[in-house]
Amino acid sequence: MLLLLLILMPVLGSIVAALMPANARNREAWLAGGIAFTGLLITASLYPQINPGDLDAGGVVRYQLDWMPHYGLNFVLRMDGLAWMFSMLILGIGVLVVIYARYYMSPKDPVPRFFSFLLAFMASMLGVVLSGNLIQLVVFWELTSLTSFLLIGYWHHRADARRGARMAFTVTATGGLCLLVGVLMLGHIVGSYSLDVVLASGDIIRAHPWYLPTLVLVALGALTKSAQFPFHFWLPHAMAAPTPVSAFLHSATMVKAGIFLLMRLWPSLSGTPEWTWIIGGAGLCTLLIGAFTAIFQHDLKGLLAYSTISHLGLITLLLGIGTPLAMVAAIFHTLNHATFKASLFMSAGIIDHESGTRDMRKLRGLYKVLPYTATLAIVASAAMAGVPLLNGFLSKEMFFAEALAVGSARNWSMSAAAVLMGIFSVAYSLRFIYVFFGPLATDLPRQPHEPPRWMRFPVELLVLGCLVVGVIPGLSVGPFLNTAVISVLGEQTPYYSLSVWHGFNLPLLMSALALVGGVLFYIWLRTRYGLIQSSRVPFLHRFNGKQAYESTMLRISSIAAVLEKLLSTRRIQPQLLLMIVLLLVVPLLIVRPVSLLTFSSGGEFSPLFAGLWVIGAICALAAAWQAKYHRLAALSLVGGVGIVVSITFLWLSAPDLALTQLMVETVTTVLILLGLRWLPARKTPKELNIRATRLSWLRRSRDMVVAIIAGLCMTIVSYAVLVRSAPMGGISEFFMARALTEGGGSNVVNVLLVDFRNFDTLGEVAVLAIVALTVYALLRRFRPAPESVPIPAQQTNSVDPAAGQTPTQQVERGYLMVPSVYLRLLLPIMVVIAAYFFIRGHNLPGGGFVAGLTFAVAIIVQYMLAGTSWVESHLRLQPHRWIAFGIITACATGLGAWWFGHPFLTTHTAHITLPVLGEIHLPSAFIFDLGVFGVVVGSTILILVALAHQSVRSHRLPISNATIPTVGKEAN
Repeated sequence: MLLLLLILMPVLGSIVAALMPANARNREAWLAGGIAFTGLLITASLYPQINPGDLDAGGVVRYQLDWMPHYGLNFVLRMDGLAWMFSMLILGIGVLVVIYARYYMSPKDPVPRFFSFLLAFMASMLGVVLSGNLIQLVVFWELTSLTSFLLIGYWHHRADARRGARMAFTVTATGGLCLLVGVLMLGHIVGSYSLDVVLASGDIIRAHPWYLPTLVLVALGALTKSAQFPFHFWLPHAMAAPTPVSAFLHSATMVKAGIFLLMRLWPSLSGTPEWTWIIGGAGLCTLLIGAFTAIFQHDLKGLLAYSTISHLGLITLLLGIGTPLAMVAAIFHTLNHATFKASLFMSAGIIDHESGTRDMRKLRGLYKVLPYTATLAIVASAAMAGVPLLNGFLSKEMFFAEALAVGSARNWSMSAAAVLMGIFSVAYSLRFIYVFFGPLATDLPRQPHEPPRWMRFPVELLVLGCLVVGVIPGLSVGPFLNTAVISVLGEQTPYYSLSVWHGFNLPLLMSALALVGGVLFYIWLRTRYGLIQSSRVPFLHRFNGKQAYESTMLRISSIAAVLEKLLSTRRIQPQLLLMIVLLLVVPLLIVRPVSLLTFSSGGEFSPLFAGLWVIGAICALAAAWQAKYHRLAALSLVGGVGIVVSITFLWLSAPDLALTQLMVETVTTVLILLGLRWLPARKTPKELNIRATRLSWLRRSRDMVVAIIAGLCMTIVSYAVLVRSAPMGGISEFFMARALTEGGGSNVVNVLLVDFRNFDTLGEVAVLAIVALTVYALLRRFRPAPESVPIPAQQTNSVDPAAGQTPTQQVERGYLMVPSVYLRLLLPIMVVIAAYFFIRGHNLPGGGFVAGLTFAVAIIVQYMLAGTSWVESHLRLQPHRWIAFGIITACATGLGAWWFGHPFLTTHTAHITLPVLGEIHLPSAFIFDLGVFGVVVGSTILILVALAHQSVRSHRLPISNATIPTVGKEAN
């Protein structure tokens, strides 16, 4: 349960933070920091359970909620040593970032949105590292892409932030789709999506013919997320985010997600030449390209971004090498990099915050005004460069040792690349440090000074960690590193030493060469090359990843435009023609649908039923004929088709469907009728003095023939489906046999909707709510054409006494007085009818959907007769709350089943004995149906309110070239 709490706390905190006022900076920071710190304490408390005393002790904490056990899709949280280490990084650095952000963010920034996005991202990252199911891992993986998009684009008023957010999201989300396919293939190979099963099936996976494509797809997901070559270009452009975001995303979280995935699946996918070439090759290229490019950056955060790319390449290369000692070095350097890189990003943010710029060509002599910050940044830069007695030195020396082990006496290429990377890292570290020396710059935007004490505190704590780990690694980080290593390698865990001094050996010599060579290289760049004046990266400026990305996106847009021009049109008739023809032809090519249309021979021909369908066909044809110029008549005829369909359902013994169809037809007809009021009148060709050409007649004739054929085909298919006999052992027998015993109701249709298929129903009501909110949002900004605003001519007849009355006067003392009184009295009766349909729905025709529509019709009638102003002054409807109540209630039903250890949305029936009523059976599906009722009522009324308010707004609009009569200006 503690694992679930780790994810739920930041999720709930994100919602609460989003609802806080904009000026509550301290409260939001306390909320976010308190959640992260509480999660940190919970994670720390779990260490004794995941720290195995020996290799066979297990050391895994699990939490499982059944979702679809039959398909192996359960919500599983799993914490071992590796997941514990990453969780501590996410939450620990998260706490420090929250403290730092409290002082970094401007009072003008929308801080609630920032902390809301930050907590949502934190929850997503925790979901990635704690997932025990591969499908679940991919879901959280894509959530990290989405939430990082929001964080990077936080300053959305800036073009560079929007561009960087789009680039990061496009690259990482595309990689996530590749990962999804790879995970599906892994599940197919192994036969399960459980992480435990996958990790134990390494030999099966590597021997399978799908191993290579699976490896490539998983690698694409990991390499895009961790900004590895050739996908590294998105990370520097993500620096447009606020510095706290950069410190969090690019030290411990987002870019480490790909590294975590490679570590997580290392037992299953590594150990082959393909793994070494793909993962190791990408890491080696990234290692050198990132380090070399970082030297020539003029922006502090740009330098740190490319150095991050290089260090991620180092870790990826270690993982690609594939030896157990390389895995130890990779995990150790992941810890060290998170520590010194987060402190460096925060130091760069302090410099930018206090001086107003990050341009290293302008910054110099900052040690004089920022002595404490400068000292901290110098120590962190030294750790990044691999200076002895700092944490970066230890893991980098491990890397040098593995580079030597990979090569041979005749192959020093890997060792040379490692030393070259070390030289570059020293050079860009010196480039960062140089801003603190020399004469103090006088042309800075602001006069720099030390930041507030607590803004510097996170940097101090992280730098202290660099020192402690560098001096006493075995005591400070040794046990935790060992726990993480054992969780990945198990019995393959090698002996390794975290001693600071290993004697004089080749790795030490390589470290010395890197330090000395880096200093000399930097001096040469400053004195002879003109590093400060350089405007581009030597050799690599020709390979512009950003330009390649943008060219690719433009090419995709161009191809899409050409395809749209060739295959599509803005006119609806050709699109409908193509759709209908495909719907007719494709089934004939795939199957033989004629053989499937077996009609029941047991029934007799009924002239009454045939006549009913003839009436429906006449209504449909007449509606199509009248649709263009006589919308009201067409709508009435379509309503007639709906009534015929309802009677058909009733005829064929489907009262539930008949009742639902009748109510849907009533509501949609009224809502469409209200919407038609704001469409301008269509003029006939005769009024416009236009004559149809022969080509137009031929096109219309073709369309009519296609429409008739399609209609006849659908009629035959519908009739065949309605009257066909159910096959023996079919799905209908399954539901009829279990509706009462397992669903607790005798109405099979309702039990099917709220019990057996309630997850589908939950999705449907969610879609209904989304559609209603979308329609409401669109109609709020809709402004009708000027010619649609005046009162129709039929209502301005001077002979009619009602023409001189406002809608309110017509209701109070006019011709609508009697109907309005009657319908007001009818309102409670219709509410009782709705309640009756709702309560009896589990055993007789009815249910939440029909009851919701009945209740909505009662409200619609009040709006139509009494008018918007009267109804809203007497009834507090608040449809948004109805929708929220319905969604929350329906979801709470599923979560309640989870709480009691059953799969999501499992139904349970309770039997309650009341004093007067006796025994009453109360299924949990009743509560779910109540949620459906709330969503249906809220969605229908919300659309109604949007249409009704259009009447109110339209009379306030300035109308040109149209005269609005004085009669009837009040909203109806």
